[in-house]
Amino acid sequence: MYYHRHIESVVERISKRKSVIVLTGARQVGKSTMIKEIYKNINYVTLNRPLVRESAKENPSLFFEMNKPPVVVDEIQKAAELFDYIKDIVDEDKTKGQFYLTGSQSMKLMKNVSDSLAGRAGVIKLLGISIRELLRSNYRKPFLPISENMIEAEKATTGFDYTKLVSCIHKGFFPELYETESDLHDWADYYNSYFQTYIEKDIKDTLNIQDESAFIKFVRATASLTGEMLNLTTIAEICGKDVKTVKSWLSVLESCGLIYLLEPYYNNFNKRLIKTPKLYFLDTGLACFLLGWNTPEQLISGAMWGHIFESFVFGEVLKSYYNDGIVKPPLYYYRDKDKNEIDLLIQDGDTLYPIEIKTTSDPTKSMVKSFQFIDGIPDKKTGTGAVICLAKEMLPLKDNVWVLPAQWI
Repeated sequence: MYYHRHIESVVERISKRKSVIVLTGARQVGKSTMIKEIYKNINYVTLNRPLVRESAKENPSLFFEMNKPPVVVDEIQKAAELFDYIKDIVDEDKTKGQFYLTGSQSMKLMKNVSDSLAGRAGVIKLLGISIRELLRSNYRKPFLPISENMIEAEKATTGFDYTKLVSCIHKGFFPELYETESDLHDWADYYNSYFQTYIEKDIKDTLNIQDESAFIKFVRATASLTGEMLNLTTIAEICGKDVKTVKSWLSVLESCGLIYLLEPYYNNFNKRLIKTPKLYFLDTGLACFLLGWNTPEQLISGAMWGHIFESFVFGEVLKSYYNDGIVKPPLYYYRDKDKNEIDLLIQDGDTLYPIEIKTTSDPTKSMVKSFQFIDGIPDKKTGTGAVICLAKEMLPLKDNVWVLPAQWI
């Protein structure tokens, strides 16, 4: 069963303006499936196949004679030799929508795009399937906690209850898990395979890692620290490597779309604001697998439930921006040296929208006391605030702050 992706309209929009479309995202989030669904009659070639890859590397000109545009080239970063040829082709022929390049190694891919295709390519980022997409909703606006958006969101999520929400958070958001009915055995089999073939092989090989045990500890450490401020020293101690190595490994996980480093909101007027990013492990199902939360019941009764829930909420907010074609979303968090913190700040023009994320179904006013600290920021207004939580309906908490059900994101 194919779930239509909201980013499809972005792909079609950009393909009318650019000759090259670059689609990045973690392996198995549905990049190639989506492109083939949109363009059913387009040529498709994957560089995962060794013989095809060698042909592309050894004779790029012949490769494009055999695979004429418009063409999808999957895992393009595995044959960097193709980029200069693509540049020559699109410089000679200005036709839009000639090349659709997909890749799960964003660091390598974007370096080649910057070097060879600057100004010629439109870049799109895809994450796992969203709650909106699972519900086949037509609600596609980037998340903002304003009343007109929430009215649309409520209509889109009718009938989606607490049990379904927890099940999705535990299952994770790789599309294959939703294609057929599955159970916890299928869930474990899927993530075992994903971990072995992608994390243990692809990423480890990219980094030329010799100490496999240390790398596995590193990946599990990042999952265990999701929703917390990045602490390189802690991760280094867990995996037995130095901070420089941990930084290198983190950069690859980030470029592969497995983690996101959320930058803190900062302005030069408040010297007490901290500058350390916050770490989010983007797929909650993979995080649960890595941490040994093998059932939804174990998850909600475990010590990590709050952090996993916050990671889910952040991931859904991030998807809503990526799925609108916004590759650098205006998302931040707030924390000062007195430990006053706001989980998420969304900047829209000159307005800051403060968000708290809680697993409670009955939030209190004390949970939003930190919202006051963004009042008075020069040249900024404070917009509607929200507590995103497990409540069943939208309710006012205090002036200009709402309680929002998590499935409304």
